[in-house]
Amino acid sequence: MTKGPNTHLADLFRLTGWSKGELARLVNRQAGAMGHTQLSTDTSRVRRWIDMGESPRDPVPKVLAYLFTERLGRVVTVEDLGFGRAGRSGARQSVDDLPWPPERTTEVLTEFTGMDLMLNRRGLMGAGAVLTSGSAIGNGLSDWLTAPAALPAQSGHGAHAGQPSPVSLRPDQARYGRVEATPVGYQEIEALEHSVEVFRAWDASRGGGLQRKAVVGQLNEVGGMLSYRHPERLQRRLWGVAANLAVLAGWMSHDVGLEPTAQKYFVIATHAARESGDRPRTSEALSRAARQMVHVGRPEDALDLMRLAYRAGGPLPPKARAMLRTIEAWARASLGQAEPTRRALGEAEEAYVQEGYGEPTPSWMQLFDEADLYGMQALAFRTLAEHEPSAARSAQRHARRALELRPGGRQRSKIFDHLSLAGACLISEDPEQADRYVRLALLTINENSSHRTWDRLRDTQRLTEPYARHPRIAELREEIDLALPRPNGRGGTWS
Repeated sequence: MTKGPNTHLADLFRLTGWSKGELARLVNRQAGAMGHTQLSTDTSRVRRWIDMGESPRDPVPKVLAYLFTERLGRVVTVEDLGFGRAGRSGARQSVDDLPWPPERTTEVLTEFTGMDLMLNRRGLMGAGAVLTSGSAIGNGLSDWLTAPAALPAQSGHGAHAGQPSPVSLRPDQARYGRVEATPVGYQEIEALEHSVEVFRAWDASRGGGLQRKAVVGQLNEVGGMLSYRHPERLQRRLWGVAANLAVLAGWMSHDVGLEPTAQKYFVIATHAARESGDRPRTSEALSRAARQMVHVGRPEDALDLMRLAYRAGGPLPPKARAMLRTIEAWARASLGQAEPTRRALGEAEEAYVQEGYGEPTPSWMQLFDEADLYGMQALAFRTLAEHEPSAARSAQRHARRALELRPGGRQRSKIFDHLSLAGACLISEDPEQADRYVRLALLTINENSSHRTWDRLRDTQRLTEPYARHPRIAELREEIDLALPRPNGRGGTWS
């Protein structure tokens, strides 16, 4: 029985420019290259997939995902094509059908990272997919995230305590970006945990673009390790590594403008954190997705995600509570909610000063320091100032304090601080001071790989429009135009 047109597949098919016959030939050719020489597809079968919602049998959905990924220059999953698990058809987005069981999380992680790496090798960084709404993610994950997590029982096939029991992979998995299932010990996990710290430091300094491929590759390897059933303590720790790497892969993807890719990594991170037993980490992953939503102009979605983040994390360390409140404040400021913004920022300050009186700060919170607290406060007040201009004074005060506290090597954050300060000055009708701070940002903005800094520079340029006839601002606007990257014609990427 058919279910009507597969709208997801139809929409993506139109983007490719292929004919139905051409897609059929490509499927047969690619399937043969992957070892499925018996597969035979024709034009009428492709028409039934698209127009009648017919579900192709394995391995066709994965072959289609590979072909669409390569053609469109962005990761396209089986779910993006409207096919769920086991070839089920339907109009589903890439993070629908939540939550995933552990085995599904491992499968999604390795398949998605494998395709992402394939795009990296080809130098493709296209966009074009849409972000799933915050409420859709929240509705899918809400009950699951707030219930106790439990790892599957250990296999009983003769495995002794401390010895990994392999979980067999299907024969075709290695052909779709999957890595070999690999057992690990505590020394390997310690090395992986150290690599996360190195990647975090690099991202904080120079932006996500330069090391994103390395992080995605490391996460792909961890997916292979998770395909083994290790002793429970080790397996949970390995899930924790996966959560850390997935958050970082998501944040780096967001930093270079790959928004749907980033969102998928944040959802993967949420699953991995829960499997690790680290409930606060699930909140941090969701808050990153919320922060992304504010950046792309969807603050209501951000608040949906923040509501879930508060519920999912259980008792949070003070510094984590402070960070979450600053993100909520930014979302509320974007909506012009003055009192809720100030209340959230006040709660952030109160939580931050409690640091050191409770549980140790987790490793993933180490980079959120007092300078970051002031920097996020400055951003929230600067955003609110477009609705309530008097907030610009608070934005200037907090941005200056953030700059005073910033340690060396946090170049990207300093650029953001300078732009928050410049924007607040423009709203306060002080274009000459704004000119000074924008120029300080311009000194280093092209030395990092963060597209977010360019987005914020464009936003600051927008605020200069009322002063376009001011001689210094007119000159500054020309310099901003020269500094901003230009589209290079490859699916919306920039050079």
